Amino acid sequence: MAELLIQIAAVLIFFAILFAVIRLILGRTLVDRIVAIDALTVISLSLIALYAHVSGRFAYLDVALVYGLLSFLAVLAIARFLEKGL
Repeated sequence: MAELLIQIAAVLIFFAILFAVIRLILGRTLVDRIVAIDALTVISLSLIALYAHVSGRFAYLDVALVYGLLSFLAVLAIARFLEKGL
């Protein structure tokens, strides 16, 4: 049963990647594209966490945590740049 749930989660993650890439390509404004990239980072964090669970190597969760923090800071920096410029 647990393996079935992991497979369902993986399929849902890959559908989310597909939809985020479509949003990235079809985004009309720069803000739409930035949100799509941020969504892709969140999706990749869930993929890293799923892989950590499947492989049993929970050190990957530390990698996901640092990646999430850097992604958050990057989005903040881009938002500040778009609002005020350099």
